Amino acid sequence: MGEWIDFLAFINKQLHSRELERLESFMMPANFSSLVGEFVAIRIPRYCPTLVKNRYPNGHPDLVPKRIYPGDSVLHGDSGIEIKASRHDRGWQGHNAEKVWLLVFVFQSNSAADAVKGIDPKPFGFKAVYGAQLMKSDWQFSGRSKTSRRTITASVTGSGYKKLAKNWIYRI
Repeated sequence: MGEWIDFLAFINKQLHSRELERLESFMMPANFSSLVGEFVAIRIPRYCPTLVKNRYPNGHPDLVPKRIYPGDSVLHGDSGIEIKASRHDRGWQGHNAEKVWLLVFVFQSNSAADAVKGIDPKPFGFKAVYGAQLMKSDWQFSGRSKTSRRTITASVTGSGYKKLAKNWIYRI
């Protein structure tokens, strides 16, 4: 987490030197959350040598046990850890309702909408990290209207949230 904060500070200093907005202030919120999660996923194996970032493009889960899958690559595997990063304290979403080990990094930061709303800049910071094994019953499909173009998602239910919150790893 400290490496992400250092990386973001470096990027934002470079942007500032060119009179550009902070990264978190112009990226779409979902893309910024994805960037946080992807960064964390590539750094965890440095500290946990039995895990590796899944080498399959958009493979699931994000982290897999080393040498379990050929080439450490799997489209959809049963072993490993899915990573999510979110500005939201709960209501986390994924694309599939399934049994999975989930690691959620909750953070605070500005978003592109804040400038329009007149919200002052605030520093990026991690608020919590939760991890637990969720079952298919800990997810609920969110659905979408007939005119919606968004991808169908599944949300962590109250039972899933309780499992994750009970097994917190970091909280401020």
